[in-house]
Amino acid sequence: MLETLVAGALMFADTANPIQSALERYRDVSAYQVTVKSSGGAHNEILHYYFKKSGHIRMEFVTPHNGTVLVYDPIINEVRLWPFGYRTFPALTLSPENRLIQSGAGQRIDRSDVGALYRNVLALQKQGRTEIGGIEQFGGRETLHVTVEGNDGFSVGMVHRYQLWLDQATGFPAKISSHDAAGRLIEEVEMEGLLIDPVFPDGFFDQ
Repeated sequence: MLETLVAGALMFADTANPIQSALERYRDVSAYQVTVKSSGGAHNEILHYYFKKSGHIRMEFVTPHNGTVLVYDPIINEVRLWPFGYRTFPALTLSPENRLIQSGAGQRIDRSDVGALYRNVLALQKQGRTEIGGIEQFGGRETLHVTVEGNDGFSVGMVHRYQLWLDQATGFPAKISSHDAAGRLIEEVEMEGLLIDPVFPDGFFDQ
């Protein structure tokens, strides 16, 4: 799988729409794990993020609330929350719409994977404009800098402008920043330690 992703890297920067290309490459990925660092406003978060198709998600928080674990089951559309570690007491079952478990920027767990991000960016593109910048080094990786901004104040959710630094080797974002129509930063996210198609232990996404 990784060989397929790398084989397409040389063509990535030259595609007419690198976001669409990145989404198409993402569709070939069955699972991934990554460390996510996000900040914006008064919030700062670090967490380990695990995803398996079709939509199983596990988040392990480092900062804040060290030890907190969330597991989302797309089949029953429920989130299990363990505040003090996986499978410890107490545990709560919540809807993904519950604000208690949304990120500081209002991100829902059931809409948190890279595919959901790319679909939001594509929706903004349809009512906006795209600027494809050059290749930039970020975290020791070659990335393509892409900016997407809505026309006439158009936004998707709260986001009027996305900036993405897309890893040339994988198509995954190394960094994302989002701004509202007034130019205010909503959130800045960095993704580190990406593993594509890891083998998760049995029961890793069990609630």
